[in-house]
Amino acid sequence: MKILIRLPNWLGDVVMSTAFVNAVSQLYPDVQIDAIIKKELGNIAPLIPGLTQIHLFSKQEFNGLGGAYRFGKKLKAEKYDLFFNLPQSLSSLVMAWATKAKKRVGFGKEGGSLLLTNSLKKPANLHRVDEYVSLLEQFTGNAIAHKEVTLNAPATEPKQNNRVLINFNSEASSRRMPLDKGQTLLSKLTAAFPDITFGLIGSSKEADFVSQLINGSENPKRLENYAGQTDLPGLCSLMAQSTAILTTDSGPAHLANSVGTPVIVLFGAGNEHNTAPYNKQNLTVLRYGKLTCEPCVRNTCKLYGVPRCMELLDELQIINALSQYINHA
Repeated sequence: MKILIRLPNWLGDVVMSTAFVNAVSQLYPDVQIDAIIKKELGNIAPLIPGLTQIHLFSKQEFNGLGGAYRFGKKLKAEKYDLFFNLPQSLSSLVMAWATKAKKRVGFGKEGGSLLLTNSLKKPANLHRVDEYVSLLEQFTGNAIAHKEVTLNAPATEPKQNNRVLINFNSEASSRRMPLDKGQTLLSKLTAAFPDITFGLIGSSKEADFVSQLINGSENPKRLENYAGQTDLPGLCSLMAQSTAILTTDSGPAHLANSVGTPVIVLFGAGNEHNTAPYNKQNLTVLRYGKLTCEPCVRNTCKLYGVPRCMELLDELQIINALSQYINHA
């Protein structure tokens, strides 16, 4: 038997989908489980337990619905028995149909559900992990008792108890730490923890923002700049070596949570009941929580421009939350 899983398109969602892959392995032991993943995230796929073969999908090479069809058709020769579709885009449903897998399972969306052999109803008000796993539970009729988000971090050096990672970035401006607030928070963190080195992470396109954060803080020599310096496996290793990570609601929050590093997540826009890191051990979620617009799920703040929910986060509360993990390291 051969199973193919179309993984989601965003880093955080890919990490959360590892619980689905694990659940498939539980219900279908000793079968080949392959996955389709966006090419830009391809180097994280080998860290997902249970996968055999990885198919990299490039939207630049296979653009639009026609490209999705051509990519899926390439996989027809693999003769998959089961195709699980986790994204809810029409293009992913077209891709599923083009593979001609015997059974194609996913949440139905508009007319695209006709491309599935088993179109199931997406449950409301669940965490994204539980939402993904419910697809498998509905299809098989079996409940999944144990759900865990896990990545196999590459071999690492021993944990460094004097380093904390910081991620103030996000694809959405409503979830990104405002520059002035970030600089103030960095200054207070370095003053509060004189024995800790703080490493700021980010992608290459976020490197300028990270540099501004560092240069505008009061103790820039205490801050290490890792932005653009690591690939995803390297970032997982760096996280596994660190005492904790302080982060906005973004992909790195889920990465750190998946390798067991303590995580403090600062929520602006976004619903923590749906998208917070899933593993509850060593997890702290902080939100201002006093604005009438919280929580919203907009990618930009339409009300204030700069997200006030991030600007008003209590700096002392953040320091106290971090101190719990530092003192127990």
